[in-house]
Amino acid sequence: MTSSLTRLPAYPPDILLIEDGSLEVELTVRPLRELDASTRIEVARDGEEALDFLFGRGSHRHRIGEPPPRLILLDLKLPRMDGFDVLRAVRTNSRTSVVPVVVLTASDDPRELAQCYQLGANSCVQKPVHYKELRAVLQSVGRYWLELNQSPPAPVQPLG
Repeated sequence: MTSSLTRLPAYPPDILLIEDGSLEVELTVRPLRELDASTRIEVARDGEEALDFLFGRGSHRHRIGEPPPRLILLDLKLPRMDGFDVLRAVRTNSRTSVVPVVVLTASDDPRELAQCYQLGANSCVQKPVHYKELRAVLQSVGRYWLELNQSPPAPVQPLG
């Protein structure tokens, strides 16, 4: 289910969801779509695919030079490369270093939360177990980061 949720190539995605579980993808995308059906969402199923998408590598070479998403929603437990490594790579790359990253986790481990913030996460949200609560939390996240928050400006070329 990669990239098939919305495909508007003229615009960068609003959200890159990095999540390996099909059910979790559906349970995350649905509330965001209810909030705004025009939200452009791309899905990466593992850490390597996420970085390929963000950095225009591999099967995402066509994205070289395209703007990054406005928001990254990141699961920590991913195949091939975990969410911590993804976060580290995102923060150390000049193209993606200021993109907001919200970690979505089932864990309440304080060490895990501390590590996320030390690596540069903008927010860590514990996913509620019940769908009604999860829906409300995800819609709050979407409202804040896509409607209220002012996204970082595109890099400005120096004059002269």
